[in-house]
Amino acid sequence: MFDLEQLERAHEIVGQAVPPTPAHAWPLLAERLGTRVVVKHENHTPTGAFKVRGGLVYLERLKRGRPDVPGIISATRGNHGQSLAFAASRHGVPAVIYVPRGNSVEKNRAMRAFGAELVEHGEDFQAAREEAERRAQFAGLHMVPSFHPDLVLGVATYALELFRSAPDLDVLYVPIGQGSGICGCIMARDLLGLKTEIVGVQSTEAPSYALSFAARTVVNTDSSSTLADGMATRNPDAEALAIILKGASRVVQVTDDEIASAIRVLWTDTHNLAEGAGAAPLAAALQEKASLAGKRVGLILSGGNIDFDLFRRWVGTDAPSAQRAVA
Repeated sequence: MFDLEQLERAHEIVGQAVPPTPAHAWPLLAERLGTRVVVKHENHTPTGAFKVRGGLVYLERLKRGRPDVPGIISATRGNHGQSLAFAASRHGVPAVIYVPRGNSVEKNRAMRAFGAELVEHGEDFQAAREEAERRAQFAGLHMVPSFHPDLVLGVATYALELFRSAPDLDVLYVPIGQGSGICGCIMARDLLGLKTEIVGVQSTEAPSYALSFAARTVVNTDSSSTLADGMATRNPDAEALAIILKGASRVVQVTDDEIASAIRVLWTDTHNLAEGAGAAPLAAALQEKASLAGKRVGLILSGGNIDFDLFRRWVGTDAPSAQRAVA
């Protein structure tokens, strides 16, 4: 798809707006998992999540090819939309972002603050995406998909930073939403010639990629009711799945209860705030703790954009399943 020189160039583009994020080895996490652990802190970007890297590279390449593009449009649960709004504003391109009704209030506010026109439509991400595609056709706007090679090239820059600082990782846990993050990790690992095992992570409440990985073909689901909105996908991308099938060893499913516990652990052991998808890799590593002894483990803390009310409700004394029942 791309070579190392192109990935290095993408890193330069990203670096104009986003400094390299830290990769820390936290001793309390090492004690908890019983092995060496490195956390890649994509919660420290200007938008609070890794997606900003993809938006910056996508918009740069779009503007080079179409200098007169009238505007972009896309759908999101939050981080993809913030990424595009942030990048579009740097290029002077109008951005329209669709979100489902009931989406994160704070992510919606952030997208508007970055300059996007925000439209709420439908009950889930898929409905919002379909409406955005319809509007793109009649309004003449450029539709930015949730998965695209240029997005993957951009987000692969976080994996380039991580692997350059920790080339001896034995296993890397990566959350899966629409797939750009894990595909970026696979790209960077392969271009650098490393042998790190890459493991995808999904919620049991939104397991479309896990089911697709097991079936080795796209499996759509009827719902994606996880509180971890960054992984709330019910229609996998076929191109992303093909890359994951070739480059990942497996996809682990974690419950919302396990994710909530991982959010608490990241707060207590590292004093970092993680959204659900950002905590899912730790949840998976804790689930597989017995098999990790003696290995050096990498965790992608993909973002920290969790609403305060959800954080307080989700990591409080009540289990997420109980909270969902009364929500």
